[in-house]
Amino acid sequence: MASKRTSKSETALVAFLRGVNVGGINIKMADLARTFEDFGFTDVKTILASGNVRFTTTDPNGPALKRRIEAALTDRFGYEAWVILLDLPSVRRVIEGYPFDTDEDVKQPWAMLLAEPGVMEDLLAGATDLDPDVERVQPGEGVLYWEVTRGQTTKSVFAKHSAKARFKAVTTTRNLRTLHKLLA
Repeated sequence: MASKRTSKSETALVAFLRGVNVGGINIKMADLARTFEDFGFTDVKTILASGNVRFTTTDPNGPALKRRIEAALTDRFGYEAWVILLDLPSVRRVIEGYPFDTDEDVKQPWAMLLAEPGVMEDLLAGATDLDPDVERVQPGEGVLYWEVTRGQTTKSVFAKHSAKARFKAVTTTRNLRTLHKLLA
């Protein structure tokens, strides 16, 4: 799709979809992009196949826009959709705030995005007895930073805690590499 120049009245956003192309929720990125274009969004681009959509809109009303997108995704793809919306400066702040070394030969750098700030305390409660040689977590603004040894991403203590059902609708996790691609 040809790129359009963003005007002053448009806002560039990223929709982070929770649980896409894992656990049986399979969506083709072309279909996902078309759904966003059908909404009237411009500059729609999907990044990787994990539910990352960058787009521009003239109506960046966060909570209302989030609900509209979630309803459209649920209707179109037949699953309970959860979305976290961030503008590009917020994505940049998440990247710049990453507190750990990003030597990815040994560790994986993750940012857990939070739809509700109140969930931070509950997530951190599951991170009190972590082995720092395996994983570390640190809170940020609307994000929980997580560093974990390669190969332990789904097996670690914090991974098991953060995978609990109560966090499903209010969190989504992205690798720092993915966040960088969203800004490129």
